[in-house]
Amino acid sequence: MPIRVVVIDDHPVILEALNVVIDATADIQWCGQAVTADGALELMEKAAPDIAVVDISLRDSHGLALIGQIHAEYPEIQVVVFSMHRESAYAERAIRAGALGYVMKTEPTCRVLEAIRRVADGDVYLSERVASHVLSRVVMNGKRTGVDAFSDQEMVVFQMLGQLFTIKEIADRLDLSPKTVMAYRRQAKEKLGLDTLDSLIHHACRWALGWSMTDANASKQALN
Repeated sequence: MPIRVVVIDDHPVILEALNVVIDATADIQWCGQAVTADGALELMEKAAPDIAVVDISLRDSHGLALIGQIHAEYPEIQVVVFSMHRESAYAERAIRAGALGYVMKTEPTCRVLEAIRRVADGDVYLSERVASHVLSRVVMNGKRTGVDAFSDQEMVVFQMLGQLFTIKEIADRLDLSPKTVMAYRRQAKEKLGLDTLDSLIHHACRWALGWSMTDANASKQALN
């Protein structure tokens, strides 16, 4: 039986590229797509896939929250993350949330197929560099610094600050109170050792610029 796969991503170019490459395989079957977290959960119920390929950034939620929901509500469905976000920032967090694979969008789409097959066999799929980093941190019980020290919610708020979302917009999208968002913002500033809110926003914008450029490159690759 082919591996049944759904894709959750709000980038049309990525959806089209994955649809084409999956349709060209005999052992993997495309079973649907969604562009929002709400649509994704409806799709899980309707399509009953084996694997969900999920982006970290979605229109109505954050991928880490969706991964946790899928893991809790549909434990039989395994998750592979296909994202523009750097592995060093999100791969370990995605695995903790319940994913079993992580592929960056700068990688060839054949890597996604490889990850799907490996995860369907019950393995974890990470790049060698990130797998080594995660393992060494577990073995050495290394202390986290910088953005690595952020909780998942602090990381999401930091990311959205870098995208110049307002406090209200972040609160609405993450279903949090503005007061809670401001608390996460303050904690992120303290963990980075920054003195002012302006310096935090500047740092977040520079950080976000790195993966927005990665996203542009990924879209170009998908078109080729």
